[in-house]
Amino acid sequence: MTDRILSTLSIAMKAGKVSSGETAVLSDIRSFNSFLVLIAGDASDGTKKKFNDKSAFYEVPCYTYGTKDELAHAIGKEERSVISVNDGGFADKIIERLEEADINGKQKD
Repeated sequence: MTDRILSTLSIAMKAGKVSSGETAVLSDIRSFNSFLVLIAGDASDGTKKKFNDKSAFYEVPCYTYGTKDELAHAIGKEERSVISVNDGGFADKIIERLEEADINGKQKD
């Protein structure tokens, strides 16, 4: 199951629908371009809090998944703590697979 999540993320990256890094992801959230935020499980507590809070405020689904290395490998970059999926279709598919894997996300109701 986990491979399917990362491979969908990889396809989204190849399609140009992913941004990564704190500055780019914050910009995407604030400009309503982000449909999903993924935070690495080994990101700092401060990073997790910042992106969980910002995602909740802007009502963007936010999940903690994988490690910095796993997320980075999936998108072909160096170590990344946070990733934004900027396409509704890819985001929906990744969320569906996260829920199948019973990964809990945070979202403002």
